[in-house]
Amino acid sequence: MPKPTKGPRLGGGPAHERLMLANLAAALFTHKAITTTETKAKRVRPLAERLVTFAKRGDLHARRRVLSVIGDKTVVHELFTEIAPLVAEREGGYTRITKIGNRKGDNAPMARIELVLEPVNPKPKSAKKSAAAAAAPAASAPSEEPVEEAPISDEPVTDAADAGAESPEEGAAAEAAAEDAVVEPEQA
Repeated sequence: MPKPTKGPRLGGGPAHERLMLANLAAALFTHKAITTTETKAKRVRPLAERLVTFAKRGDLHARRRVLSVIGDKTVVHELFTEIAPLVAEREGGYTRITKIGNRKGDNAPMARIELVLEPVNPKPKSAKKSAAAAAAPAASAPSEEPVEEAPISDEPVTDAADAGAESPEEGAAAEAAAEDAVVEPEQA
């Protein structure tokens, strides 16, 4: 037995609610956007997204499952042939709900639910990497300038970038030469 929804029903009973949501979904697929109350929009969203997911599959079983909810073959045909190819790259979030204020007659909160048919823009993963790569040379740029310290010996001051680029053998030889240069002025 299906579990009934909690809280008040949209219509009189569960069957009326199911038919009302199916009609709202059919209207959404026909007109691409509808204006209704916020409660109805929030309740029809999961149903519409599930039906669009079936339409993206596109096989006969999916078509029959959608037909069991929406009885109109023209709406189902439009869903499978026009809407599904437009949202093929999208992984979810096929609908958008926008609150538009209160209705004049009974002050009910109204909302516009519409299909999101714009092409999906993938998140630029390489942009973050390129931004990090651009920040790294900018940070290392000041370290490439020679350090302005009083030289201990007559040897030129090496850049910090050159010191990191040498092999371990060259590093050991440079340290030994530096120690010899430091020791010689003390002996003299």
